[in-house]
Amino acid sequence: MVLVQYLRKAASWLAPPPQKSEDGRDQWPSRAAFLLAAMGGCAGQGNLIRYPSVVYNNYGLQWFIPYLLAVFFVAIPALVLEIAIGQAYRGGTVIAFNNINRRLKGVGMGPILVSFIVTQYFTVNLAWIMNYFRNSFRSPLPWENRIEQFYMGDVIHNVDPVFGSLSGDNKEVVAYTEYPGVGVLGETVGWSAFIWFLIWISIFRGVGLTGRVVYWTMGLPIVTTIIFVGRSLSLEGASEGVRLLWATWRGGQLASGTVWQTAVGQVFFSTGIGFGYFTSYASYNSKHSNAVMDALLICGSNVLFENFAAFAVFGVVGYLKRWPQDGERLGAFVVGFLTLPEAVLHMPGSNWWAILLFFTLVVLGFSSAFVMLDAVATLIVDSGLKVSRPIIVTTLTLISFLMCIPYCTEFGFYLLDGIDRWINNICLIFVVWSEVVSASTVYRWKDVVEQTGLPAFTVYNFAYFGGQIVGVSVAHGREDPGIGAGAGFGVFIVFSIVAIFIADTPSKPAPSIWGRNPYLSRFWWLAAYSGNQIRRDLNGIIGGENNWRIPSIWPVLLRYVCAPVLCIIFSFAYPEFHTLRYDPLMITGFIVAHIILLLILLGFVMPRYYDVFIPPDRVGEGKKVIAELTQGEAIPVFERPESEEAPRETAEEKAVKAVKL
Repeated sequence: MVLVQYLRKAASWLAPPPQKSEDGRDQWPSRAAFLLAAMGGCAGQGNLIRYPSVVYNNYGLQWFIPYLLAVFFVAIPALVLEIAIGQAYRGGTVIAFNNINRRLKGVGMGPILVSFIVTQYFTVNLAWIMNYFRNSFRSPLPWENRIEQFYMGDVIHNVDPVFGSLSGDNKEVVAYTEYPGVGVLGETVGWSAFIWFLIWISIFRGVGLTGRVVYWTMGLPIVTTIIFVGRSLSLEGASEGVRLLWATWRGGQLASGTVWQTAVGQVFFSTGIGFGYFTSYASYNSKHSNAVMDALLICGSNVLFENFAAFAVFGVVGYLKRWPQDGERLGAFVVGFLTLPEAVLHMPGSNWWAILLFFTLVVLGFSSAFVMLDAVATLIVDSGLKVSRPIIVTTLTLISFLMCIPYCTEFGFYLLDGIDRWINNICLIFVVWSEVVSASTVYRWKDVVEQTGLPAFTVYNFAYFGGQIVGVSVAHGREDPGIGAGAGFGVFIVFSIVAIFIADTPSKPAPSIWGRNPYLSRFWWLAAYSGNQIRRDLNGIIGGENNWRIPSIWPVLLRYVCAPVLCIIFSFAYPEFHTLRYDPLMITGFIVAHIILLLILLGFVMPRYYDVFIPPDRVGEGKKVIAELTQGEAIPVFERPESEEAPRETAEEKAVKAVKL
């Protein structure tokens, strides 16, 4: 009995039950635990593999102009939204977007579906790294003098496909790609099972245990990356590689749309926006935590980490004298699986450096993998299902492991490429686009209709969405971005003017200078009310005391910068698929991506189908009035002390009070 008691105490210390917040929701043991878990989702293999490859292809100080603009005007606004709504509405993505509007449950479901699909093949990528890690203990290292053959032949071990093709004019498929290899690779399955076991261990008990795990999953990679950077910079010729990025200026690149598109894509994918775990993890914060500061810390740490890690790669580039060549672009996998393994061969004590390298990659990837599955677990736990969290996590882990087996086959590498390409290029982009648009357009839309009339509201939103669609379509059709931009802005401006003229004059004038003229007041209600109101309502919860408040520029960035940029990036996927439609695995990924899109849109048309993911007592939250319509900052109705009388309203104020949706 004494032994059992000690074992229980040890288990409770290693896997403590989570703390409880004032409203009874599980809570992180500390703010640092939340930040580290969220940073772990950002700081994945993309920081040590993908980012250096992207920078290598766009080397020079000019890279940081589009890169930093994307950080400040795309990544940070979207991240503030995901963290703030999770923390304020006390739930994962489905619950949070249901609070914005009951028809946005599908928008909340999108990130969960993306995380569930991505985490399945992400673990197989980690299994390949574990294969390298195992072989790092052999001397000499088995990839010596056969870098590429070892990666494709020994690790991936896929049978070469018989590639298909299109006709000369690209109008017809001449032959479809064939994949003769269908066998299951035992070692890849075994390492995948090991990775899934680690994921299960990390999240089965909730944020109490996860809050301890993240100190290791974030602390160790930081230490090992510092060691690796130091060693790389000590190599002969390393300084020449470093100067390639930080002491070279190629201003002509800024005239190319490619570098801008690449920078936005890198920032977008490396921060982890759109996977749902920021919202899920933020819901375990204290309700009145400093969400805006947390978003800046998370995004800023990601930027610092990936640029610091780049020193390791560029030190190796200088050592190997592998300078960029015009027309040659270094793929994301080349750095991680070819360049760095080659570098360690030339280092004294190569086995030690190989072990350090692949251990770092495994831990970085693992920290990203478990947060994605945790977002799915949060959805099910929050639904009110009468099953304990350990059982939910165990079931999810087993299902995910079984679903990852197709990637552990002799065609798994190509299947991974087909699924990953379209999940990222179509689903992920659409998910975040729908998030930023819904928060700044749909939130409390009936207030706008009451003030301006339904025709004006409809025409203005036709201008907004139509401008994006027309602009992108014309740009691709004419192969001229300038003409496309002109067409898009033209549609937006013309129909916006029409909407302003047919709108009713608001009975409650717009704030500040916008209210001095009836036409400006109409425009403000149509163009800015929803985004400004969600900012005010959220600030009433997360912006109290000494917390940082969401700034007034935030809704403008969401609706008029983030959304159009994401729409442009989204549009590049379809011309790309047209050139790859002879590959069955590309077609598979394309179909899976569009099934997810349909599930997102289904929530808008038939929102009741997603009520199963929300506790019955919380389903109606999307219909509640969050705050009264006021000129100043909102005081949320549910936050007002009972002893405080609500101010009396005039008949006019009652007429324009926020209505229940």
